[in-house]
Amino acid sequence: MNGLERVDYRDDATPLTGWLAKPAATARAAILVLPTIANPTPAVERRAHMLADAGYLAMIADFYGPVGEESQDWQALAADLRADVDVYRARLDAALRTLRDRPEAAGLPLAAIGYCMGGQAALEIARAGSDIFAAVSFHGLLETGRRAAVGSRPNARILVCHGDADPLVPRRQVIDFWEEMDAAGANWHFHSYSGVRHGFTDPGSDARGISAIAYDASADRQSWSAMMNLFDELLPAQSA
Repeated sequence: MNGLERVDYRDDATPLTGWLAKPAATARAAILVLPTIANPTPAVERRAHMLADAGYLAMIADFYGPVGEESQDWQALAADLRADVDVYRARLDAALRTLRDRPEAAGLPLAAIGYCMGGQAALEIARAGSDIFAAVSFHGLLETGRRAAVGSRPNARILVCHGDADPLVPRRQVIDFWEEMDAAGANWHFHSYSGVRHGFTDPGSDARGISAIAYDASADRQSWSAMMNLFDELLPAQSA
């Protein structure tokens, strides 16, 4: 990972590898970056660097551990990880705790953001009631194996940036998510971009030849700006 610091951590017996991007000055917050189903990719690495450039400490999480280096069957790896909600959330919590325990993150507020499967993962962290100030999903799946409890009032402000033409997240799933968030009493924002498909933040999407995914420069810019604006609203102003 170019320019990123390796962070070795564990989820019980599973060894995992995170990648840390540090800002040049004192960080405003620590951001857990949850990757796509394909685990850390150049596109996700670029987002970690963008966060560091914007003044945030960012760590890319690892979903699978060493098995992910040996297999390209991402769908099977993801299905195995997500088959048990408790196992899945424990894997996510291991990454969040690792970032929280970094000396560079001491005293910093935490947030979780993610892309595709990582977007769903960020929402899972919020559903679990973790102590984060924000959870942001970019073209993430909205389904879950355990809905947020009614009246649970998740700690995180939730932002979902969604392509309305995403075939992986049909309209019924969107409505179910809205109803879940309302029942939980969550503070949520939902930005839907018309005609936009899955993977809209990755310029490499078009080269994959998959009809479900496509890059959209406008939705990419607008969604990143929405997250930055939310962070500015929730975090103390930076000193001049």
